[in-house]
Amino acid sequence: MSMQVLKEKKILVAALDWGIGHATRCVPIIRRLQNRGYEVILASNGTAKDFFKNYFPELLIIDKPAYNISYPKNDSMVTAIVRQLPSIIKTIIKEHWWLKKIISEYKINEVISDNCYGLWNKKIHSIFITHQLMVKCPEKIKFLEPVISRIISFFIRRYDECYIPDIAGCINYSGDLSHRKKIPANTKYIGPLSRFSENKSDLETEPFDVVVLLSGPEPQRTIFENKCFKLLKGQNKKCCFIRGLPGNSERKINSEEITWHNHLPDDELKSVLRNAKKIVCRPGYSTIMDLAELKVKALLIPTPGQTEQEYLATHNKENEQFEIISQKKINLKDLIREVNRPAVRMMVPFY
Repeated sequence: MSMQVLKEKKILVAALDWGIGHATRCVPIIRRLQNRGYEVILASNGTAKDFFKNYFPELLIIDKPAYNISYPKNDSMVTAIVRQLPSIIKTIIKEHWWLKKIISEYKINEVISDNCYGLWNKKIHSIFITHQLMVKCPEKIKFLEPVISRIISFFIRRYDECYIPDIAGCINYSGDLSHRKKIPANTKYIGPLSRFSENKSDLETEPFDVVVLLSGPEPQRTIFENKCFKLLKGQNKKCCFIRGLPGNSERKINSEEITWHNHLPDDELKSVLRNAKKIVCRPGYSTIMDLAELKVKALLIPTPGQTEQEYLATHNKENEQFEIISQKKINLKDLIREVNRPAVRMMVPFY
């Protein structure tokens, strides 16, 4: 990946606060900026900010306007976002004016924004990172896809550059989300981003039969955790639950069967995932890039109502690295069958 940044010292890196995925994929970018001697300031909210605090304790981390999207238990995520579109637009405007203040206060020379749509300014160089040039809508609102794509393109054109963390061409990880439509003139593919791409650690941890990698916003993160726990307890399988809660101090009681971690450092997480007989997780795009980098097989269970995850799971199943089960249909028999299925190596190379 070629990061064409200005030679000045202060760069703001901001990540969307929907889970930790947008923050985790910023890690290789932040590392490279640090290696080049730039002063980096981070911005986010919620669990994404907690992740940054754990990962980069030496850096200044500031709060940015939060989107505060409410996530439904059963309804489509896209439908919920469409309903909240006025609030989202309002937050984008707040972001835009917030950045103007931050540029003046911290003497920022450049901003790199992962899916924070309002962080551009004509006075400095701005880069937008996204894997979504379009949004997959449920059938009942499919007609809105072109409208949403035009809105996304409108904001992308405000930035000097847009980076897509994927591979150009027909073999890719994001599929229609960033390849179906012609990309804007200021946009280019930079290859996948994974926090494990430059982690050369050979740390060895105990192997687990099942590693449940939890992620995403509430309430679905907790619903997923509880369902997996209910299915796996008492099954004589050595399991590890990684809860995706870097800022949570709550302690879960470990047993002979199940080990709990709110969060793990990269070297430990890398070892746990590579040594697992089977990984159970959500098919968030950042997770898919991490699993592809590690070349490990996983059982994908899309978040109900998240058409993006449903699409990404189906698209990447063709790599023969992943199997898919619906959260509504999953039962003990299916889960154990998938856990016992032998692991395979990924078919598509990770660039």
